[in-house]
Amino acid sequence: MEHERARKSWYVGSFIIVVALMAGFLVGKGWERTVQATETYEELKTFSEVLTQIQKHYVEEAKVKDLVQGAIRGMLSTLDPHSAYMTPDMYKEIQVETKGEFGGVGIQIGVKDNRLAVIAPIEGTPAQKAGIKAGDFITKVNDEATKDLTLMEAVQKMRGAKGTKVNLTIQRDGVPDPLVFTLVRDTIRIESVRSRTIENSIGYVRLTQFQEQTGKDLSKALKQFREQKLNGLILDLRNNPGGLLTSAVEVSEQFVAPGKLIVSIKGRDGKKDEYFSRAKDQLEDHPIVVLVNEGSASASEIVAGALQDWGRAVIVGATTFGKGSVQTILPLGDGSGLRLTTAKYYTPKGRSIQSTGITPDIVVKAQAAAKAGEKDKDKEKEEAKAPKPKEPVPGAKPDDQAPKSNGTLNEPLGEGPIEDDAQLQKAVELLKTWKIFKDLRPV
Repeated sequence: MEHERARKSWYVGSFIIVVALMAGFLVGKGWERTVQATETYEELKTFSEVLTQIQKHYVEEAKVKDLVQGAIRGMLSTLDPHSAYMTPDMYKEIQVETKGEFGGVGIQIGVKDNRLAVIAPIEGTPAQKAGIKAGDFITKVNDEATKDLTLMEAVQKMRGAKGTKVNLTIQRDGVPDPLVFTLVRDTIRIESVRSRTIENSIGYVRLTQFQEQTGKDLSKALKQFREQKLNGLILDLRNNPGGLLTSAVEVSEQFVAPGKLIVSIKGRDGKKDEYFSRAKDQLEDHPIVVLVNEGSASASEIVAGALQDWGRAVIVGATTFGKGSVQTILPLGDGSGLRLTTAKYYTPKGRSIQSTGITPDIVVKAQAAAKAGEKDKDKEKEEAKAPKPKEPVPGAKPDDQAPKSNGTLNEPLGEGPIEDDAQLQKAVELLKTWKIFKDLRPV
């Protein structure tokens, strides 16, 4: 009898163990999440204790809202330079930017070598007219050092009402002393697509930023080129700091055959999102040259990488900025927002853009231009050493306020004389050579 009971107990015990193992197998992930949640709550308990002690004992009364926002900023600063907290006002501004109009001085900024860097000045803005260049490092905004500022905080300090002033202290490679620029804020309106013909045979399109309408505006320009039956195209992405991912895809698919991979995005979980080109009106099989430089970033690098990987264009210029991470804007309940890095970009061949950028097929430095450009470069060095006036000289033209250098300062890229723009000049030469070789016939 006891033997029978023991055998039943063994069966029951075995059954319970099997059920427990199966349950553990089925809810293992849930258990894992439970453990993670427990660890999170333990840490939040410490945070709550610190908050309580500050409220009780700090020498001055501290607002809970300010303490919590400070804690959020500190938390995000441990991740990467592009992740940031946005107050409700900042969140509204970031939404306005993609529409193509906002207030400020016209600088796209990022972080390079752990310093606040100018990705590119926006053409036609106070920053571009004053002579701020891609690759400059911003060390101070007014009298406040940028060392401890997040990207969003730095942007916020440079924004302001039209007509107000802001001082930027710049450290420029090759210039020993800091440069101080006094900029008058303005309403920044961005025309993302500009086009023209060069020597009646080459189409030229400059994209200054990737906005909601960029793909459609580019399509209109390409349609005009098709009607003119041009021999080649130059796509100028220099000093283009990027913009919307969807816009980059819409631009790329106008040059890449339908069904081809444009870009892939991979997050922490290893899941890959892929963006393919859809059926679009192609610019036939004309040769394309894409111009890039140190100010080409993000969406610009996606386009350049896609056209390079598919052998659709020759990339000319300097290695790009190397911003290959994806930021997702997440709204929060109180009207504020979270800008969070959620993935990285990869070109069709699986190359990561982050920190490496796109290397041109043909490297052409901007300052390696014709003699006129070399003279302007020497002039720039001389003027950089001289004290820079903090206020505009009365009666002086904008050209008198800052030096020129191959069309990259006071004159928008691609709009000056071709002989003063080494990179554009090389692109034109390539397309002319291309046509000559194509028309060659054996005797």
